[in-house]
Amino acid sequence: MMSSTNEQDPFLQVQADVLSQLQHTRPLFTSYLRIRSLASTSQTPLEPTPELRSARAELEGSLSTLAEDLSDLVESVKAVQDDPYKYGLEIEEVSRRKRLVDEVGGEVEDMREELLKTFSHSGTGGGVGGAQRAMMVKKQRCWEGTGMITTLKQDTQLDGVFRTVGNLRQQADDMGRELEEQAEMLEVVDGLADRVGSRLGTGMKKMGEVVRRNEDGLSSCCIAVLIFVLILLLVLVLVL
Repeated sequence: MMSSTNEQDPFLQVQADVLSQLQHTRPLFTSYLRIRSLASTSQTPLEPTPELRSARAELEGSLSTLAEDLSDLVESVKAVQDDPYKYGLEIEEVSRRKRLVDEVGGEVEDMREELLKTFSHSGTGGGVGGAQRAMMVKKQRCWEGTGMITTLKQDTQLDGVFRTVGNLRQQADDMGRELEEQAEMLEVVDGLADRVGSRLGTGMKKMGEVVRRNEDGLSSCCIAVLIFVLILLLVLVLVL
């Protein structure tokens, strides 16, 4: 159930795409910084290496795709911010989505700022040492971002668990109501059965009384017939 609910929310689908694209972009950014720092020590400011051009082009393409998906998330957050309950969302969920958009947007903006720096500026600030310090900072940010992604995935899984528990609770309530209705129907049937049984018992008693009365009448008739026959025989004997 969790999965079906997630598939129905466009934000969660685009969010998964953004996080996946972000994980793909971070190594490209780190590689670009490394190549740029190495090239700054051996090339003139007007002669970037082909490897640097390729790394820059690949990074720009990945950032462009990431920015397009991120803009969809931004518009989605703006749409639900004013009245989240209208879309079936809690305020905490809207805050989480806004925080995600802001953090990813800030990281994308930092990468773009590095791309806007001229080739000559990349060699300043201590040469390779400065570039290495920048790489360390970016790696730290990547680690923090990885932790953020893990937290977001856990939040999404917990949301799915809560929805599943809610569905199970609703199903349990429905089953309880059906059992109550069936219990009421059984009580009605038991009452009808008791009334029918009582009427049958009364009928059987009446039938028994009728049978006993009929048996008593037949016995009397037989006795009367026998007495008449005996008297008739006595008369015949005396006459003859």
